[in-house]
Amino acid sequence: MPDLPRDTVMGTAVMAPLRPDEALLADWPADKASYWRSHGIMAVIGGAVAGGVLVAIGNPTPWVGPVAAVAAMVARGWYLASEALVAHWRLTDQRLQGPGGRAIPLTQIKLARPFLGDVQVITRSGDKHLMKYMGDIPAVVAAIEAAQHGQSK
Repeated sequence: MPDLPRDTVMGTAVMAPLRPDEALLADWPADKASYWRSHGIMAVIGGAVAGGVLVAIGNPTPWVGPVAAVAAMVARGWYLASEALVAHWRLTDQRLQGPGGRAIPLTQIKLARPFLGDVQVITRSGDKHLMKYMGDIPAVVAAIEAAQHGQSK
């Protein structure tokens, strides 16, 4: 990844303007419901693991693990929301633009697929980009594939 200023990594920097010969096909802001759903899933998994470990080591109060995991995920979600929820992706008829100055020419995209509740974009050179907290993952994948084939959805 190219060197990016710290404040542009999560998408707080202004996205590059469209070129004169470029048409905007879709714009995807981070979805708040998807953001909190992913934190809920992490809390459930973390709680189960923490509780299991406390039971395995013989702790008399294993309920503390799940409670702590939920509290940690709520705190994490609240703390990072202001950065994570400003990120958005933009699809044009020429490229996919993302946070931190990412710009991926459509001709360089090898694969767009659902990946653990997000969308993973893999380029022909092997670079991987994760489009986090998308509201409608199948629609995002379909729009990228349609744009690659010159069809706008």
